Amino acid sequence: METRMRLRASFVCAALLLLSSTTTSALAIASEPSDPETAIRQMVRANAEKDLPTLSRLMAHDADIVSYSVGGRKYVGWPEFEREMREEFLNTKKIEIPITELKVWTKGDMAWFTMELDYTRYVGEGSEVKRTVLPLRETGVLERRAGRWQLLSWHESFRSAQLGGPLASPSAGAGSHRLVSDSASTAMPDVSGEWEILEVEDEKRYKATLDKSGNGPYTQHNGRFVTTSFTERLWQGTWQQPGNDREGGFEVLLSEDGTEAKGIWWYTRVGNHKNIPPREHGGTYHWKRLTPKPAHTP
Repeated sequence: METRMRLRASFVCAALLLLSSTTTSALAIASEPSDPETAIRQMVRANAEKDLPTLSRLMAHDADIVSYSVGGRKYVGWPEFEREMREEFLNTKKIEIPITELKVWTKGDMAWFTMELDYTRYVGEGSEVKRTVLPLRETGVLERRAGRWQLLSWHESFRSAQLGGPLASPSAGAGSHRLVSDSASTAMPDVSGEWEILEVEDEKRYKATLDKSGNGPYTQHNGRFVTTSFTERLWQGTWQQPGNDREGGFEVLLSEDGTEAKGIWWYTRVGNHKNIPPREHGGTYHWKRLTPKPAHTP
């Protein structure tokens, strides 16, 4: 009798396990996107909801797939992207990603798309929460594998890195297309001293020590700024970072009182990847003078 009871209990447990497995499989199949557009929208929603398992399921894990994001970032295979997404999810309080435009084309088991969205990050706690909107443009390719649409490769860039566009966020007094009007070069004020440099999108801060001509080292990857021109408060130059083998340019608008500057930065080289188009990959700068202005500075 005891043996019979034990066998019956084992049979019931096995039946329950089979039922559970079947139900789980059915739910998984039901949740699979039936078309590439649905797959894309699910991926965007998973990003906003910090749902890494869903992102993993909807993205191919081929070791040789190459994708590109803003800031000169390059991902080869799934692990690199997964690490960065884990870090992004930890560093942000909330993410919102409204899609403003999505077009999808399909041929057989392949699909490709263009998409525009506003990647909105909330960083900080309580009253210190800061909201940053990144206006992005995406292109990518999907493949249907065993009935499941998966993202293969994608490319991401800013929709507008032009001055006066969403990336630059100029002050209200600036013109609608340029930070300042075109005019003859003017004498550069003495900008010597210590400056705090903020890369707005990543909340990354470091310090620069500049001479009166706007040249000098900064504390990010042994970097160095070189000023190339100054016209009507429009401050332009280059930066180099031997520590991570990158270089690029910057353009900021110095405030009238000379205590801060706002503008954009971009890459021109990342390692062996040269000739990156200026202004295509980069971000937003906010500089603040930490030391008092020299007494002779107007």
